[in-house]
Amino acid sequence: MIDEIKRLKKEKNAVILAHYYQEPEIQDIADFLGDSLTLSQQAAKTNADIIVFAGVNFMAEVAKILNPFKKVLIPDKEAGCSLSDMCKKEDFIKFLNRYTGYKVISYINSSTEIKALSDVICTSSNAVLIAESFPKDEKIVFAPDKNLGAYVNSVTGRNMVLWEGSCMVHEVYSIEKIIKLKIENPDAKLIAHPECKEPVLKIADFIGSTTSLLNYTIKNESKKFIVATETGIIHQMKKESPDKIFIGAPIDDSECACGECKFMKLNTLEKLYLCLKNEEPEIKIQEELRIKAEKPILRMFQISGK
Repeated sequence: MIDEIKRLKKEKNAVILAHYYQEPEIQDIADFLGDSLTLSQQAAKTNADIIVFAGVNFMAEVAKILNPFKKVLIPDKEAGCSLSDMCKKEDFIKFLNRYTGYKVISYINSSTEIKALSDVICTSSNAVLIAESFPKDEKIVFAPDKNLGAYVNSVTGRNMVLWEGSCMVHEVYSIEKIIKLKIENPDAKLIAHPECKEPVLKIADFIGSTTSLLNYTIKNESKKFIVATETGIIHQMKKESPDKIFIGAPIDDSECACGECKFMKLNTLEKLYLCLKNEEPEIKIQEELRIKAEKPILRMFQISGK
């Protein structure tokens, strides 16, 4: 199957973009592997005719927004996102009507419709930078992740109005179990994604985007890490630092560390092969909506210098 994927990719001038939260075999076959920011950058500059996005829908939609004349495929169309699902267009419009005159920063983990209602998009890698690009007294709405928004507020001293959304993976980490794990492993560093709840972030040794967490484990001298983000990244951490130990942070309703995104894991190697072979499911976006959503994404690139 891997040989067939490689053959089809060459035959069709296709590129495979995969998020760190994908299954290891998909990560290993990808042309470009990264977090949302890295992959959106790759999507913006690829010369491929077909983009196969092994991630979730909003990521593939970003690729299509930036590449309207290319075919964008996703292995499983049902690969959604809890954050995106928690922020519907109609509800968000009503919410914004209560905050007339506010600028809108939307996390990339949102639908195309929400992006089209935004002034600028951010990722976890550049959220602080994006917020700081506005004057200190600027009134800002941040959506849809309340935890990331609260983290940005704490770092910047701002008071952005936050939409009540959260990631189903990062929301369920057990602070009690993490503390117990830290006590049992006093030599371990706790590293956490800013989508985690505040109590977890307060006791973390390092907070950062998925790529930042990976880089931290490579550069830090510690030999043991408790990882509070989707466990797919541990595959890359082990590849980069085979001499180090990585422990997935425990969640509230389980004794095991199984902080997996069920949407990310809908994509499989077989589905990737079939979507490349049949060139479906395909991401399609109405052009007027695409143009509106593209503007805040390009604004993000401009601010972050990418």
